[in-house]
Amino acid sequence: MRRVVITGLGTINSVGNSVEESFKAVVDGVCGIDTITLFDISEFSVKIAGEVKNFDPTTVMDKKEVKKADRFIQLGIKAANEAMRDSGLTSVENKKVDDSISERFGCISASGIGGLSTIERNSVVCDTKGPRRISPFFIPSSLVNMLGGFISIEHNLKGPSLSHVTACAASTHALADAAKTIMLNGADKILVVGAESAICGAGVGGFAAMKALSTRNDDPKTASRPFDIDRDGFVMGEGSGALVVEELESARARGAKIYCEIIGFGESGDANHITAPVMDGPLRAMKAALAMAENITGEAPKIDYINTHGTSTPVGDVNESKAIVELFKGVENCPPVTSTKGQIGHCLGAACAIEAIFAIKSLNEGIIPPTINIQNQDPECQLDYVPGTARKTELDTVMSNNFGFGGTNGSIIFKKLKD
Repeated sequence: MRRVVITGLGTINSVGNSVEESFKAVVDGVCGIDTITLFDISEFSVKIAGEVKNFDPTTVMDKKEVKKADRFIQLGIKAANEAMRDSGLTSVENKKVDDSISERFGCISASGIGGLSTIERNSVVCDTKGPRRISPFFIPSSLVNMLGGFISIEHNLKGPSLSHVTACAASTHALADAAKTIMLNGADKILVVGAESAICGAGVGGFAAMKALSTRNDDPKTASRPFDIDRDGFVMGEGSGALVVEELESARARGAKIYCEIIGFGESGDANHITAPVMDGPLRAMKAALAMAENITGEAPKIDYINTHGTSTPVGDVNESKAIVELFKGVENCPPVTSTKGQIGHCLGAACAIEAIFAIKSLNEGIIPPTINIQNQDPECQLDYVPGTARKTELDTVMSNNFGFGGTNGSIIFKKLKD
């Protein structure tokens, strides 16, 4: 089975419009959550979110093309462009890869919801002005797989074109799918892009109706507080993460910068409840990732750090913490874990792509971002959450977890390349 590495990274989110800017911000404990500006919040019980700031879509698309793509696609293109340039496969002047590699270069996209604001807007138009006034760009602008469609056209990627819509685990599954495809010789390179922009009336109102969101409107910067006893729900975020996934020898042959190797991933289903998590599913996903890593490397991996799903929900944080304790057979054996959702909010289907980038940057720079806003740690959450301040430490192997509504789970393991 072929070995798989990461050779390019790109992101945009509420604390930064690039990988370097974003990672510095999360390490410094900067919070991007604030009062919502993307729509009128006067009638809403939840008024806060992690919005992307200072983003002009005309910097990544022609002005006439902007109306053809929902905001989640625009954000995805921004992250994809950065990842492709970072990989050395494209440049600012030439965004298209060479025809000699394009047929073995795929694109796997991911989103939890897709073009929700476009769906919302055109539904209102249909109801108030009639079906003849619906935009002809409505459908292609809102479909999840059009994220990959726009990006594959932009970069001349003619390999496998796939899309994952598995709620908040979507881009975990996209990364795993990319690794599987390359391992089995279905492609040499795959651009994975997770993107989400559901901060609109339907999105915020819908999650609020489920009582899933924090209502700490008077103090947005402390609203998302994973593992804290006073957490009251997650805070919505938006953004995108993109990673170039490549077969090892292909990367070496072109002298690529290699961030890390993907040595394991695991997927599972709870088969229990559409929204309430149970420990069994996440535990099995992590166990599967560890088992695969042992099979690939020939030894049981020592996990040095976990970027958790850690959404700041009352049930979810306890559930994941207990699953990690069970995985390592006791608190004393567990690695440090953090959640970066306190800084950027919960980016739904883009969460893993962004958080995987943070985990990979931690691995490369030897620093673990903090979990912010732990003022009173929940006694049911017993792990080392690196509260408040980043921690410098040597890292060799890291894990990233994400779990979604419907009981869908994913875990992925990254390791420094040593041979």
